[in-house]
Amino acid sequence: MATNAIRQKLHNYLEVADDKKVKALYVMMQDEIEESAVEYTDDLKKELDKRYSNFKKGNVKVITADESKKRIRNLLKTGRKK
Repeated sequence: MATNAIRQKLHNYLEVADDKKVKALYVMMQDEIEESAVEYTDDLKKELDKRYSNFKKGNVKVITADESKKRIRNLLKTGRKK
């Protein structure tokens, strides 16, 4: 079974599993979960909030993921920096 399918099955299960089972799974994985948790600095949070606010106000130009991929491919082909 593909990893994505396994993730989806686990996600679906956790949505309906009883509290005791969810807690048991968490205890088994707690160390790894806490190690992989990302902690954001206050400065980074402020910057992200500022960018999100500008996005919501329409103050910034955004591009689609496809456009971003095209630009990256072109940069990789030409080896140029923009």
